[in-house]
Amino acid sequence: MVYRNFRFNILIRLLIVVITVFFLFFTFYETKYLTIPVLLLIFLSIQVFFMIKYLEKSHRTLTSFLESIRYNDFSRSFEVEGLGRSYDALKIAFNDVIKDFQKIRAEKEEQYYFLQTLVQHVGICLIAYHRDGEVFLMNNAAQKLIHKKNLKNINQIDGKFNELPKALLELGNGEKRVLKIYDDKDILQLVVYVTEFKLQDEHVKLASVQNIQSELDEQEMEAWQKLISVLTHEIMNSITPIASITTTVNGMISDVKESGNEIDEELINDIQQGLQTINKRSNGLIHFVQTYRNLTKIPKPSFSVYPVIKLFNHVESVFEAEINEANIQFDIQMKHERLEMTADIELVEQILINLIKNSIHALKGRQNPRIILEAYMNELGRIVITVSDNGPGILTDVLDKIFIPFFTTKPSGSGIGLSLSRQIMRQHGGTITAYSEPDKETSFVLRF
Repeated sequence: MVYRNFRFNILIRLLIVVITVFFLFFTFYETKYLTIPVLLLIFLSIQVFFMIKYLEKSHRTLTSFLESIRYNDFSRSFEVEGLGRSYDALKIAFNDVIKDFQKIRAEKEEQYYFLQTLVQHVGICLIAYHRDGEVFLMNNAAQKLIHKKNLKNINQIDGKFNELPKALLELGNGEKRVLKIYDDKDILQLVVYVTEFKLQDEHVKLASVQNIQSELDEQEMEAWQKLISVLTHEIMNSITPIASITTTVNGMISDVKESGNEIDEELINDIQQGLQTINKRSNGLIHFVQTYRNLTKIPKPSFSVYPVIKLFNHVESVFEAEINEANIQFDIQMKHERLEMTADIELVEQILINLIKNSIHALKGRQNPRIILEAYMNELGRIVITVSDNGPGILTDVLDKIFIPFFTTKPSGSGIGLSLSRQIMRQHGGTITAYSEPDKETSFVLRF
């Protein structure tokens, strides 16, 4: 509408100029007096002057409007001067656009101050910085932790936190590191997690630093309590029969001594049976101690690049006869068959063999038994392996204990398989977790 009015205004002015030129030439050739042609020439000059001024004023207004947008100066406004409907409509349109920009700017400022308040309020230390270490945001929690208020560069962090700058600069997107800091006879366990993203065509990093010492102490205490409970249970199962039988045998021998009678064959058999039981329970206790020793002596991983599909095929071949005998459907699912992983393949294979063995045991007597072995790369570029089955599942209270050493629900189980698996995954810088829906699905997820 604005441009149509503007075009109409220009056309009217041009039409007047053309008519004036026509009459100028007509009077110049048809009249003997020069007064009229001179007046028409003056009138023509005035028309051209005002048309140029009109165009220049429109251009100046447009230039002023565009400069306001370019320099983010939305304080100016365009006064409607009554210089024509089209010109006034143009200024009104410019004012409306500037008001919209003012509104958007105000909303952005509100969001900015809200986020600033939120960042400063959270208890987790947050530091935003460029790749060269230049800091442009640090919240109150971070200032309090490292005892620096005006940190300009990551490398200015020194003293007891001298390992922190190296971690902040070395860590990439989605990576984390645990640092142990000794602070005035106190120990801090700092978890440093870095996210990398683009801000105005420049790569920046946002690091969160959190002291988890109290949480670790609490978890360690809980883990020790669970382990001691299991160890006490296992040891007492062996010690109690030994103590009882020893007391019984000692009583038999004391009775013979007091009576002065000869030891008959039945008594000898009873003593021999008791000693055999003691020997059996003692061997069981020795085996238990050896198993615990093996749990603490996992070999250091020897990393190599290995095709995941080759690992899966080998694991499947190990259980081929057992799977066929139990009529279990075994599926391998991979989006990319060329997927490779950097790991100690023998140790990872040990984990998968243990998990699949558990699945086969859980699927006994189930209809349409199925095991799924899946591998994929997640959004962080990490390899994820999942072992799933449609067995009876694991109860919630049991699910919390399955990774505790020597905890088992099997009569003949040692209870160290999943504990070993967790330790192996930790050596790979990864995790193992379990999810279960009773009577539907149980999954163990390995994240490397």
